[in-house]
Amino acid sequence: MAGTIQLEVVTPEKLVVSEEATIVMAPGAEGEFGVLPGHTPFLTALTLGTLRYRDTAGTERCVFVNGGFAEALPDKVTVLAQSAERRCDIDINRAKAALERAKKRLEHSEDKAASTPDMDFERAKAALARAQTRISLAETRRNVSMQ
Repeated sequence: MAGTIQLEVVTPEKLVVSEEATIVMAPGAEGEFGVLPGHTPFLTALTLGTLRYRDTAGTERCVFVNGGFAEALPDKVTVLAQSAERRCDIDINRAKAALERAKKRLEHSEDKAASTPDMDFERAKAALARAQTRISLAETRRNVSMQ
C-alpha cells in the first residue's frame, strides 16, 4: 500500500521524532511488529530495544526506546517511551561510562550475601541492558558510516 504514516516518539521530557514514514518497526512486548499505512488500530506495550522506520526518502532511521507504549492507527504511530534517543544523538562515551557503572554495581551486588534481596541489583541489570542496547545501536551507525 502506497502512502505514509506520521510517526511520533515522545518521552516525558521531549518530542524525539515527528516525521512521515513509510513503515515503522518497533520492539513490542509480544515481539517486534511492523506498521504500514492503513494498518488496523492497536495498542501495545514496548520493551527495551530499537525502533526502526523508513523516512519518505527511503532512508532507514533508528531510535533507542526504553519501554513504554505504542498506538498504531491507519495513518499514525504514536510511541510514548520512558526514554528514547535517536541513533545519531547517542553519546557513545556516555553510554560506555553507564555500562561500566552498571557492571560495577552488579559486581558489588553479587558480593553481598545471597539471602539479602537487593533492589539495586535489578536496577543495575536494567541499566546494563540499556547501556548495551545504546552502544550496539551507536556502533551500528559508526560501522555503516565507515562503509
